[in-house]
Amino acid sequence: MSREILSVKGLNAAYGEAKVLFDIDMSVNTGQIVACVGRNGAGKTTLLKSIAGFLKPTSGSVTADNTLLSGMKSYDVAKFGVKYIPQDKKVFFDLTVRENLELGSYATKDYNWDQVIAYFPKLRLLMERKAGHLSGGERQMLMIGRAILGRPKVLLIDEPTEGLAPGIVAQLKSTFREISLKTSLLIVEQNLPLVCAIADKVYAVKDGRIVAELGDKESISVAACERYL
Repeated sequence: MSREILSVKGLNAAYGEAKVLFDIDMSVNTGQIVACVGRNGAGKTTLLKSIAGFLKPTSGSVTADNTLLSGMKSYDVAKFGVKYIPQDKKVFFDLTVRENLELGSYATKDYNWDQVIAYFPKLRLLMERKAGHLSGGERQMLMIGRAILGRPKVLLIDEPTEGLAPGIVAQLKSTFREISLKTSLLIVEQNLPLVCAIADKVYAVKDGRIVAELGDKESISVAACERYL
């Protein structure tokens, strides 16, 4: 039975004197794919960073699995099972794919890579390649594969398909559905057809505020999302 795994209540955040988020309320249930859509500069990345502990909110709360995350260091939030995958697709370029995964295993004590390879079979063929020589799509696979080690409760994924070829986007669409069977997903994404294909719920963010919540498959459409952008 689905239950709430992540809850954000009255979240406000700022960079210095510049307020970016205003009274954000949102939730993610177990097994859900939740998407945030909005124009560049709307505050979507700031929202993910605030949940993940990289930015301390000025007020409000973030709770995961009935545990208060607000005030935790980012590495403790990750250790608890809420992991952030940033937009920049940064991996350890001078290390091989294998070594990148080993670092993820060292942090989580999870050395079972079978699930990673099941989601991304291509990584098996790239194990000895330096991560700096991977394509953007291959780096995204590696980042997601590294993040699912330790069986996280929630993945926060920022613009996962940006700059990727259509074939890779199609693969990620399928993979996100598979991952959601074990780990809830909160995705910031500009690709509205992808969002509408996979999301169970969509939040539209504008000027740091949630201006709409589309909470069922019937109401989630490209036209509905575009109305709030």
